Amino acid sequence: MTLWRGKAPLILASQSHARKMLLANAGLTFEAKPADIDERGIQAGSKLSSPRDIAMLLAREKAKAVSVQQPDRYVIGADQTLALGERLFSKPAGREQAAGQLRDLAGRVHELHSAVAIARGGKLLFEDASVARMTMRSLSEAEISAYLDAAGEAVTTSVGAYQLEGLGVHLFERIEGDHFTILGLPLLPLLAFLRREGLVAV
Repeated sequence: MTLWRGKAPLILASQSHARKMLLANAGLTFEAKPADIDERGIQAGSKLSSPRDIAMLLAREKAKAVSVQQPDRYVIGADQTLALGERLFSKPAGREQAAGQLRDLAGRVHELHSAVAIARGGKLLFEDASVARMTMRSLSEAEISAYLDAAGEAVTTSVGAYQLEGLGVHLFERIEGDHFTILGLPLLPLLAFLRREGLVAV
C-alpha cells in the first residue's frame, strides 16, 4: 500500500536498483527517469575536492536536470562517493580494476558519502548528505578471487566493487553509519522533508 499523497508520483532521477528498492519499501509512488548529465565533466568543472561536496553537487544537478523536463513533479536526485583518505574511487571497469580496488581498500577504513536533493521546476527545494565509515577486513588474494568469481559482473556496478546488501557483506568487519547511507540514499531526512510538505500519510 502506498503512503504517497502527492498529485503525481515522485520522480527518481536514477536507475539504481538499491534506491528504487528503498523508495518502494517506504511505500512511495515513483517513476525512475535517469538524468542525462555529464557527471565527470560537472565534477571536473566544479574544482571541488571534498567527497561530500561532490556528492551534493551531483545530486543537485541530477534533480534539477530532470525537474526542468517535468516541471510540475517532485524530482529526487542522489549521488554517492567513496573516499579512501584523499583518493576518490569510481566504478571499476572490469574484474582487474575491481581486484585492484579491493586490494587498496582491504584492511582499511573508507567513507561513503551519500547525498540527496529534491527539485521542482528546476528549483532546488531540499538537500542533505550523510556519511558511513566502512572497515574492510584484510583479504588474501585467494579471498579476493573467490569473491570476484561469486559476485560476477555485479562488481562493476558499484564503486568499491561491492554491494553490502549482497555478497559484499563478507568483505567487512565493522560499519559505522546507517543502512540507507550505505545504499546511496539518505532516506530518513528525505522522508522528513516529504512529511513537512504534506506529501506522505505518516
